Amino acid sequence: MRPREVVTAWVEAFNRADAAALAALYSDGATNHQVAQSPVQGRAEIRKMFESEFARAAMVCIPENLFEDGEWAMLEWRDPKGLRGCGFFHVVDGRIVFQRGYWDKLSFLALHGLPMPGAAG
Repeated sequence: MRPREVVTAWVEAFNRADAAALAALYSDGATNHQVAQSPVQGRAEIRKMFESEFARAAMVCIPENLFEDGEWAMLEWRDPKGLRGCGFFHVVDGRIVFQRGYWDKLSFLALHGLPMPGAAG
């Protein structure tokens, strides 16, 4: 699959909250770095990250723009609650080897009614 096709499959799996299908799109040693969090290394850990995040909040990714340049795909997205972000996916031989995402963590927490960092509770 080309990078654009991989990211399209990624969005479909994300919107089904299917951590196994998402993990299958990554190479064994892939890195997923959401800049609001520490990088996650390896397919198994990436799957655990998605399982944890899907258990915490109902998330939807609505693509606004999807571009491809060589081995890279760039996704600009929004969600129904008003959060916006973008992601960069490095795809080699049909698998994501590196992903970096940019979004506002404090807005995400507020929109989903989750506790803020450092909040008493």
